[in-house]
Amino acid sequence: MSTSSVSALPSDRPVLVLGARTRHGRPGRILTARLARALQLIDTQPVVVSGRGEAAAMAEWLVGRGVDEQRILLEPLAVSTNENLENAQALLPDTRCWTVVSSDFHVWRTRLWARHLGIPVTVVSARTPGNLLVPALLRECLALPHSALRIAWRRLRT
Repeated sequence: MSTSSVSALPSDRPVLVLGARTRHGRPGRILTARLARALQLIDTQPVVVSGRGEAAAMAEWLVGRGVDEQRILLEPLAVSTNENLENAQALLPDTRCWTVVSSDFHVWRTRLWARHLGIPVTVVSARTPGNLLVPALLRECLALPHSALRIAWRRLRT
């Protein structure tokens, strides 16, 4: 799975941080890794934090590390990768290309959905904490084909 060089990314693209598990209202380890990676990318552009139950905790984490809360847009409804992308695009419909931050194990699925939805993205990956990588990869072995089948079904219906 490839990652983009931070220095090669245009600073005018909105950053979309995909949600992940929270614990007691605080970002879990995978989500913290995503937010820390996003923090390296954020300059003056808008930042969308996306996920049901996670968006507020993500915004709070970023603000606590110096990101201007006026630049953070919450998308608190998404429960899947495709909803993260669709709902973020609806928030900033004039966006030509997104910088999407997710985990290393989740890059392929993010790209798959973005391509299907016609949303141009550059995906930047956050490294998954060591002991969480194997379970995440095992889950992704089921989730990626599931997403591919959902996309195929959507295309068959149209």
